Amino acid sequence: MGIRDNSFSVKAIENVVVGAKEPWNDQWLPFTNLDLLVPPFDVGSFFCYKKPSNGSFSAIVNTLKASLSQALTLYYPLSGEILWNGVAGENQLYCNNQGVDFIEAVADVQLKELNLYNPDESIEGKLMPKRLHGVLAIQVTELQCGGIVIGCMFDHRAADGYSANMFISSWADLNRSETPAMFPSFQRSILNPRCPTTYSSSIDDVFAPFLPLKPANNDQNHEDEDNLLVNRVYYIEGAQLKRLQLLASENGCRRSKLEAFTSFLWKMIALCFEDSGNHNQMCNVALAVDGRRRLSEGDGEEKEKLMASHFGNVLSMPYGSKRSEELMEMSLSNVATEVHDFLQTATEKDHFLDLIDWVEERRSMPLIAKAFAGGEMSVMVSSGQRFQIMDKMDFGWGKVAFGSCHVPSTRKDCYVMTLPSPTNNEDWVVYMHMPIKHMNYIEAHASQVFNPLNADYLKI
Repeated sequence: MGIRDNSFSVKAIENVVVGAKEPWNDQWLPFTNLDLLVPPFDVGSFFCYKKPSNGSFSAIVNTLKASLSQALTLYYPLSGEILWNGVAGENQLYCNNQGVDFIEAVADVQLKELNLYNPDESIEGKLMPKRLHGVLAIQVTELQCGGIVIGCMFDHRAADGYSANMFISSWADLNRSETPAMFPSFQRSILNPRCPTTYSSSIDDVFAPFLPLKPANNDQNHEDEDNLLVNRVYYIEGAQLKRLQLLASENGCRRSKLEAFTSFLWKMIALCFEDSGNHNQMCNVALAVDGRRRLSEGDGEEKEKLMASHFGNVLSMPYGSKRSEELMEMSLSNVATEVHDFLQTATEKDHFLDLIDWVEERRSMPLIAKAFAGGEMSVMVSSGQRFQIMDKMDFGWGKVAFGSCHVPSTRKDCYVMTLPSPTNNEDWVVYMHMPIKHMNYIEAHASQVFNPLNADYLKI
């Protein structure tokens, strides 16, 4: 059955279930305390490749299914599902090898014709599968030009971006008949709480118990078109990143490119509110901080390797909160100081140890990043620079022509991820899931920074 809109259609050829290759004994795998900080929503990744030099599409798909089965033997929780464990009294990963939905499809569009700037048109519901059950769904699509797109949709409770990247990289290694560069660890004890638990009150500034917001009245509850969340992808040239970094460092303290970018985005959101007449709105911006390296600090090489291979979620989400009027008046370097200061709260080992202990006392409660607890405009910024997806995701057909995360259109949280450029090491690609009014404002007032991604830039 095809999926059609104004641009192109996709036809599913086959939908099969792929399970782990090795014999299986069902088992329960509890979530770590850091997994419990992630809401039940999906996050995806997709990778575009030019036409392979040899092999038919059907042969390529058969090889992918065989190597996926091998990969699921290593990453066995991805072949299971999340269920209520009555004995433990909580949701856990039930590793029962029910398998992963694997869709083989064809699309009547060429790689160079894909509107990658607008994933809602080109990716959503077409080249990215919906996860109907289980923890992972995969779609492999042959394009009209012979190019291939691989889309993977994960349940975020089971894997953060680092873990998803580790899995896809291992799958690619196995597809080339090579030993994976890293083997995953599911050792839960590595993230056990201390006894007795102890933590700083500063954790209450980062996470909170989830309390559903009171429903708004009918007038306010009506979502107008300007506030609809959309997906867009841009590239930022290296020269512009350096310019932002210089402006953000004007107070004499050198800021990172990520701090500078986050500060600029925060200020643009505030300016959008002020220019549209929505004065003095609260604006929150959060940064995802990976705790793997921090949790192994000072504990030796073995602990470092174990944390580097840990599969799951190891994230904290410190944030800053300012009113739009104040942000509008601040220089970029002063905004960058705010970003730097709130980010520092989550850069030490003790923060993550405290966070594990804090969750332990609240394991029965749904928890949420505090930036998203109050219903204000909040944006999560995450850095994918370290993933090096262009080099690692080689399934035997060469490097990725383009790769990105993908947030389902149904998600109501604002999310931004910076990614490495496939064509220029100095540039960034930026994936954004935000209200269309903010996208339009950024495009109108910061076009020198945010360039819509296109085939010419990607050289496809």
